[in-house]
Amino acid sequence: MRAGAHKREVIATVSRTPLVLKLLKTSEQRRRTMSAISKNSLKSSLLQLECHFTWALLKEDVDLDDLEETIGYQLEFFIESNTTNYNLLSYVYHLMNSNEKALRNLQKAEEVVKKNYPDEIARRSLVTWGNYAWIYYHMERYEEAQTYVSKVENSCKKLSSTAQWKIKLPEIYAEQGWSLLKFGAKYYERAKNCFENALKNEPNNPTFNAGYAIAMYRLEDFASRRCEEVSPSIEPLKRAVELNPKDTFIMALLALKLQDLNQVGEGERYIAEAMQETPDFPHFLRYAAKFYRRKGEVDKALEILKKALAVTPKSAFLHHQLGLCYRGKLFQLKRTTRFPPQKQVEELIRLSIFHFKTGIDQRPKFFSASVDLANMYAEAKRYEEAEEMFQKAFQINILSNNDKQEFYYQYGNFQRFHMKSESEAIKYYTEGLKIEEDSYARKQCRNYLKKLLEQRIQRGVGDANDFGTLGFVHNLNGEKHEAIECYEKAIALYPNNEEYLSALYDLRLSISS
Repeated sequence: MRAGAHKREVIATVSRTPLVLKLLKTSEQRRRTMSAISKNSLKSSLLQLECHFTWALLKEDVDLDDLEETIGYQLEFFIESNTTNYNLLSYVYHLMNSNEKALRNLQKAEEVVKKNYPDEIARRSLVTWGNYAWIYYHMERYEEAQTYVSKVENSCKKLSSTAQWKIKLPEIYAEQGWSLLKFGAKYYERAKNCFENALKNEPNNPTFNAGYAIAMYRLEDFASRRCEEVSPSIEPLKRAVELNPKDTFIMALLALKLQDLNQVGEGERYIAEAMQETPDFPHFLRYAAKFYRRKGEVDKALEILKKALAVTPKSAFLHHQLGLCYRGKLFQLKRTTRFPPQKQVEELIRLSIFHFKTGIDQRPKFFSASVDLANMYAEAKRYEEAEEMFQKAFQINILSNNDKQEFYYQYGNFQRFHMKSESEAIKYYTEGLKIEEDSYARKQCRNYLKKLLEQRIQRGVGDANDFGTLGFVHNLNGEKHEAIECYEKAIALYPNNEEYLSALYDLRLSISS
């Protein structure tokens, strides 16, 4: 046997001895332990970073496909916010399990920073590098993740002598604010707070003021659906327009807000000015069309929407707005004409259905368009399709409480006016009322429910459930004596009902105390 072969055999034999095997096993365990410690240490560092992965942006709150399309659209038409949009898109792709696409968008964000801010690369890249670190961590590329963690740490130390990880830069507050706005209504309050923090350092920054104004406008729009008669967004919107008169999107929001406050003439002046500035900018045109639709100039709104659609033909928002316009023309025709021409009615219904349906095809989780389509099917007496569409709308998995209340209100109307079922209408109005969040839909559920129940009782067909539900409505309205009377009648018809007995006991206790 040759010497080399003999040596290898001896080594192999020795390596199989119990002592050596034990040492090797111990070494492997130590390596794994060290790796686990290193991984835990890395995770601890990652949690300190300021980026999308630590801002609690939950994928169950948003339609990721729609958000991807929205960001892509903004990257095409907005130049200034490209870094912010690339960073957010990287996070969206991570949530969609496309980490390679996520990395490519971070590279684009870096390119924008190098081009536009060559002297502020570290300051402008902290969020990008934080996202890099997290994505590499999820890809189990820990060394690369650690490299970006170190880049953030070292940059923070240079930018602020007191900071190791988190440095409260206004740009980071603003970027967080823009991202929160994209994730829906439950994030608007946090977005507003972020822009407020950004403005503390740079009160005259046009972009920060625009973000703050949008957050206030969205919060106010959300509040109006909760029946809160407030208007705090008007001054921030005016301030944002003053700082950047070329931001026609903000001008359109200001016009809509002025319209809400019955200052239609001043609002239209802003729309006309913006139309001169950006006549082909679809993000402005969509809101200009909304202004004219609400003003009653539906044909002008249609003209503007078709112009915007030529630029962005796949916009679900634009198709929804077109559907609303045709629906508005239909209702206007029915109001003003005793015997409207059937062909004209059918054509307006067809166009409305077409655009609502197209909007849903583009964005399957478009709740408002889904409910509007269901109602238009009902208008066309296509009741099976209406029922199917209502059920699809309710199965959308990102519905807010306001959306659910809207569903119960609209579906209750469908049951009442089209299916002629009082009992089903009562059932769904009650469900809407049970969601304890003030909104226009909840208020309507309460009003319609009270009216229906009182009519049933007056006709002598009211049962224990009707009296109990009416007691619930009276109690919500603060009408405690009327509520007690209803619950007493409900118990007379259903003596041992625990729900009625408990409600009656609580009401009597509240009056006596």
